[in-house]
Amino acid sequence: MEIKRAAVIGAGIMGHGIAELMAISGIEVNVADSYEEAISRAKNSIQSSLGKMQKSGKLKEDPEAIMARISYTGSLEDAVKNADLVIEAVPEIEKVKRDVIQRAFRASRNDTIIASNTSNILITTLGKDISDPSRLAGFHFFNPPIVMKLVEVIRSEATSDETAETLMNLARKMGKTPILVRRDTPGFVVNRINAPESLLFGLIVQEKMAPPEAVDSFAKAQGLPMGPYELMDYVGIDTMAHSLEYYAEALNPEYGKCHIFHDMMRENRLGAKTGKGFYSWKDGKAEIPKAEASTVIDLMDVLSIEINEAVRLLEQNVAAPSDIETGVKLGMNRPFGPISVAESLTNAEIKNKLLKLSEKFRTDLFKPADSIANGKLKEIISGKQLSSEKKEKRESSTTTTVVSEADPVKLELRDSDYTAVLTIENTRNNLLSLEVLTSLEKNLLSLWNRKETRVIIIRGNGNNLSAGAQLNQFFSSTMDFAENSRRGERIFRMLSEIPKITIAEMKGYTLGGGFELSIWCDLRVITPDCTFGFPEVTLGLIPGWGGSQRLRKLLGASRAMQIILTGERLEGKFALETGLAWKMFPADRIREETDNIARDLAFRVAPISATIAKRLINKGSDVPEDNGLEMEAMSMGLLYGTEDIKEGITAFLQKRKPDYKGR
Repeated sequence: MEIKRAAVIGAGIMGHGIAELMAISGIEVNVADSYEEAISRAKNSIQSSLGKMQKSGKLKEDPEAIMARISYTGSLEDAVKNADLVIEAVPEIEKVKRDVIQRAFRASRNDTIIASNTSNILITTLGKDISDPSRLAGFHFFNPPIVMKLVEVIRSEATSDETAETLMNLARKMGKTPILVRRDTPGFVVNRINAPESLLFGLIVQEKMAPPEAVDSFAKAQGLPMGPYELMDYVGIDTMAHSLEYYAEALNPEYGKCHIFHDMMRENRLGAKTGKGFYSWKDGKAEIPKAEASTVIDLMDVLSIEINEAVRLLEQNVAAPSDIETGVKLGMNRPFGPISVAESLTNAEIKNKLLKLSEKFRTDLFKPADSIANGKLKEIISGKQLSSEKKEKRESSTTTTVVSEADPVKLELRDSDYTAVLTIENTRNNLLSLEVLTSLEKNLLSLWNRKETRVIIIRGNGNNLSAGAQLNQFFSSTMDFAENSRRGERIFRMLSEIPKITIAEMKGYTLGGGFELSIWCDLRVITPDCTFGFPEVTLGLIPGWGGSQRLRKLLGASRAMQIILTGERLEGKFALETGLAWKMFPADRIREETDNIARDLAFRVAPISATIAKRLINKGSDVPEDNGLEMEAMSMGLLYGTEDIKEGITAFLQKRKPDYKGR
């Protein structure tokens, strides 16, 4: 089903955010709420949000046209009667949600999909009193919906394939990345993986193992913007209490061992909303005492608990490994998830850590999941270890395709021009993560022997090529970090070895790994205001993806020393003067001009000649001159037998453009 008209029940923060998102996507939306004040706040919030988006250039149409697609009413029945989709976004109270869902089913058409935005409650429970539960599913957005990329699509025990697929497609239409929760469970994927951590941090304070400020100091030392206690204060201590209470009832009674959140509720210490929680709050900010970082836990404790819960989700066939990884990354704004961390650790490391945590905190919840206990971690996270019973259940329960996060390097083929474009899209600054490297490698391999592509452009989405490596990624050891360097070197070197001409479009921030990416290309074009260089030495690092070796070859040892040892940020004019860049164009023209250059080279330069020439230049500098000259002579002999040399000479004599075939 294509969703053209929708209804959102509840005009709160989540409800009006979802309505705004749908209206931006061209869907007519009715927003229903029995409180006029809530509707008034929703209107103002949406209008303000659209205004900000328009100023930042993120809207394709006028805010008024979007606002015109949103209607408001105090009547649920009026809102849903003509809707293709109804989304309930009322408070996280089971009785209230069940009542809204029942009323929506009675008042809507018999083909309308009903979806719940619940963050924890079983969809099967919410739909147990309705006549057709096949049309009910979870559609869990993250706050704020307009910003957060993740949407969890949750199947109940009765949700149909058509219902799940419709919601997956709708999420994509709205520019979101959906993950499929193929088996109903409390907390679904992201909140389910967060749940044991909530218990952990609750027990630390409850058992007086460390003060909140010391643990938060530890967390911030790991690069997190907020520590766990500041975050819990911000979310609301009552929310934490209700969540753990629900998990104790619906998931595991071990969650009931933490009572500190209920104690704080009785004292009206709910966090930011009451001005006092773990900390005092003033003007929307927590007043956190200074403290030395606690040693009561370490990063591996937290990561092991996350991996353990991810493994339990896999054992229960709740979601695919790729969707768990994507869910944690996008839902928690992190560069890595538990699956990629588990891939870099041994089964024994995680098992031993969990056994110690279970003993230390006296809870079975931290004991290793069955697959870890039995040494099957690698099999389960690869998706290979499923019992025949679980396989049968999976195959019979759904035919919906599981979709992972989109590739962060987009490939555009322009066969009519014999060109291809690889565009990096990862964060505003196009940071180079492990996923970006993997995607770049995959795309280069796909282009390697492709006859329809002769020139490849490397560019960044938006205003920057790339500001460098994503530094907050997880590496389990010094060897792991070294192998990441080796892998990046190998992938970047492909740009100089692929039998195509590669052109880097240097613009905005082109720093660190982004600069290395550009110098491994054959040619570089640049904007005057491009900021490039190697800041690594100012961070205690060195260029680690071939920069020290490649730059020395391009500019000589003296210039390479200057650029690398000073960590200086340079501009486009320097690159042009030193010969590092071939041409310079204004920022508003560089894309068009680079496309023109690529098209011209693709038709004007014989592809076999270009391939052999770039290899002679790159490899010839590594051997004695006599050997290099011999390589050159042999290459001339090779070219003499090609069709392209005949076409090139004939076209020259006939004063026409050549029509090279790459043969």
